[in-house]
Amino acid sequence: MNLILAYIGLGLMVVLTGIGSSVGVTICGNTVVGAMKKNPDAMGTYIALSALPSSQGLYGFVGFFLANSLIGKLVAQNVFDGPMGAIAGWGIFAAGLALGVVGLFSAIRQAQVCANGVQAIGGGHNVFGATMVMAVFPELYAILALLVSILIFNAVPVMVGM
Repeated sequence: MNLILAYIGLGLMVVLTGIGSSVGVTICGNTVVGAMKKNPDAMGTYIALSALPSSQGLYGFVGFFLANSLIGKLVAQNVFDGPMGAIAGWGIFAAGLALGVVGLFSAIRQAQVCANGVQAIGGGHNVFGATMVMAVFPELYAILALLVSILIFNAVPVMVGM
């Protein structure tokens, strides 16, 4: 049961960050289509801004590899049995859920910032740099969630006595 809980955490991590990134990229892409009508010459800046929300999905992917490696080590040592296995299972689940939820929302919010920038650039305003700076703020929380997940993954072997 504890192993299943850990794998559910991994699934949530990848699925939620992936959903956030796909929704975010779609929000920006839809805005690009409208902005292209007014200013087709700015396609390079549109692409750069539209790609930003995809990073949260990559963070989920990185977290998956780190956690999957940890689970492999724990399974090899039969650590998922007993109370220590519950600690490992719940720890990995919590890390996956945290990264997944934060990645989901930060990708969508980052996309909204980027979409506003795309719309303004399409209208002839020079706001690419300012939009990039503002788009970093929602992403910061996804980076922090990834770092917290990594810290949890590093703490699990200590908690279970490895």
